[in-house]
Amino acid sequence: MDGNGTEVGVAADIARSWLLVNAHRRELFDAARASRADQVILDVEDAVDPKHKAQAREGVIEWLSRGNRAWVRINDRSTQFWHDDVSELAGTPGLVGVMLAKTEAAEHVTETFDRLGGTTPVLALIESAVGIEEAVTIARARGAFRLAFGSGDYRRDTGTSADDLAMAYPRSRLVIASRIGGLPGPIDGPTVGTSHAVLREQSGTTVALGLTGKLCLQVEQVPVVNEVISPTPSDVSWARDFIAGFVADGEVVRDGSDLPRLARARKIEDLATAFGVRPSS
Repeated sequence: MDGNGTEVGVAADIARSWLLVNAHRRELFDAARASRADQVILDVEDAVDPKHKAQAREGVIEWLSRGNRAWVRINDRSTQFWHDDVSELAGTPGLVGVMLAKTEAAEHVTETFDRLGGTTPVLALIESAVGIEEAVTIARARGAFRLAFGSGDYRRDTGTSADDLAMAYPRSRLVIASRIGGLPGPIDGPTVGTSHAVLREQSGTTVALGLTGKLCLQVEQVPVVNEVISPTPSDVSWARDFIAGFVADGEVVRDGSDLPRLARARKIEDLATAFGVRPSS
């Protein structure tokens, strides 16, 4: 693992499924690690009652120190829990990075990054109107690795419905901010419920709006999210055929659409290789 969040398997900068696990339920940790999730996040914030946070944090540190690897969602900058989180997690073996809850300012990211030693990547979880408004400065902050959308808290903060149209603006803001800040695509909020049809539809919206990952609340959600966010086999076939044709023609640009299509084809090919997607026959 390096400061860019890269590790064996699907690298964190292109990871599709981010599985949140209640950090107070240690019996879930090994199953999460063994799942198909691209990345695992042990949650010591909203998932844990305040009186259990210290115990949950200790359990996370002990598990990580035994050769396991995961991200940790820590508490927001305004709380004493944040101070405890960064102080005790700093230098923990196996800590891939942290997800910072309720990020609303660039300094929330930089202070977290610095307190953790200056090498631990920070996922900025944006969950409020203020966070959405400050998304560009957050994305440009030293230590910021990717942005993530806390969609449930955002709806509570703004009174916005869960309708796709109502939620398109904050999602698009995160996509634009990530691009301006030079970050990978943002991570969408989770789908609540057990319906795979709903999850598939909402993951399709994630892709359509330009987000490239999604939080998962259950192990069973992971395969659906991975499938929908990955290039399709037909996409891979088109990409390989286009690249092969371009090379066969001497790599000569014939019109204004060639370079954009070539860039798209190469991106699809790279993702297909990372995700193990085969072209359609």
